[in-house]
Amino acid sequence: MNSLQRLLQLGLTLSLMLLMPMLWWAGSLAVRGLGEDLIGSRLEHDAESLLSAITFTGADHSPVELEYINPIYKRPFSGHYYSIRMADGSIQSSRSLWDQTLDLQVVEPGDTAQWYASGPSGQNLLVWARHYQKQGHAFTLAVAEDLTPLERHLSLFQWIFAGLSLAALLILLVVQQRVIRQSFKRLDTVRADMQSLEQGEIGALSQDVPDEILPLVQEFNRLLELLAQRLSRSRNALGNLAHALKGPLNLLVQYLDSKELDDHPELRAQMRTQQERILKLMERELKRARLAGSGSPGYRFNAQQELPDLIEVLRQIHHKRQLDIQWQVMADTPTFGDREDMLELMGNILDNACKWAKTTVLCSITGAETIKITIEDDGPGCSEQEAKQLARRGTRLDETVEGHGLGLAIAKDIVKLYNGKIVFSQSRKLGGLSVTIELWHINQPDKEQLKPQ
Repeated sequence: MNSLQRLLQLGLTLSLMLLMPMLWWAGSLAVRGLGEDLIGSRLEHDAESLLSAITFTGADHSPVELEYINPIYKRPFSGHYYSIRMADGSIQSSRSLWDQTLDLQVVEPGDTAQWYASGPSGQNLLVWARHYQKQGHAFTLAVAEDLTPLERHLSLFQWIFAGLSLAALLILLVVQQRVIRQSFKRLDTVRADMQSLEQGEIGALSQDVPDEILPLVQEFNRLLELLAQRLSRSRNALGNLAHALKGPLNLLVQYLDSKELDDHPELRAQMRTQQERILKLMERELKRARLAGSGSPGYRFNAQQELPDLIEVLRQIHHKRQLDIQWQVMADTPTFGDREDMLELMGNILDNACKWAKTTVLCSITGAETIKITIEDDGPGCSEQEAKQLARRGTRLDETVEGHGLGLAIAKDIVKLYNGKIVFSQSRKLGGLSVTIELWHINQPDKEQLKPQ
């Protein structure tokens, strides 16, 4: 079970289900103990009354029962009984016992005892006894009372208590569930922030969260900030390196034009070829940095907002050719992928289309769960065999157009990260190259899925 909410609910439910029977059992014991203490106290008072009514007369010194003894001790099997055991072992019992006797225990002088005994008709009796001395005679006086009424009322109490406990258990379970849900509902703020972060609307999670998860949110924000700083430094370093190399490279160009190399034309041609190659690579990286912009990691690509800016950059890059770059994004298309990944992906594909197009480039983005990106141009296009070669790193079909064949291969690498598919074919609308990209895993790139498809 991975749900903390369900685990907490289960634990509290089991706790309540164990607590209620224990509470019922403890309550029953407490009520029974209280009832027996009350009966014991009453028996002690009755014993004092009986003691005051006992008078010893005659040679056998038998006690005489006076008339003012409670009449309940005279009614047969009334549930209230007493017995008097003399020192010589003789026993005198109440008329309520009829022809039966109580099970008397030995009580030492000055001591008091209380026990359970079986009475007439199998009744459960509570017996209270004490050793007394009166008029020079030692005897044990035992008074007993039937516990059946107490047990009957106790049984009724237990049923009522069980019903109330069950009702209380159900109410507590409902209240507990609502309290837990309300408590976990505070985590919805974190979930909403995560979605906003995924959509690129915010750059960090709000720290207005419960104290228990505040360290986790703070650590997440710290890592996010660290990632942004590292990414920014990496991009800045790339641009700075390219700019820094331009100066020495221009100096090498001047050396190539010097008269010292007039006697070595082949060497000069080879060096110039490599110099031009390095220059083009640097220009490509600088252009890539311009296309990517300065977003933060975790920001999602919003095609409605980002695509017009990207196309405007491409129009400026290829302004000499006056290309007609058209774009269309369906209204229900959600934000998808990492902003920087998508800018680099679409920037490479669109830039390639602009290089080969005669006058027109079309770009359309559709889909919800599956994002479909289609980029077409009216250039020379390619055959089926040539289309298979396009995604290979460094492959170029025509050396007359500036480039190094890396753009499309880089685009395919990005598509792989998102578990997608890229297809090269002939455009039916414009007759040139058509590049169709499908991204199925649009949330985050899967860095593990780098296998060829």
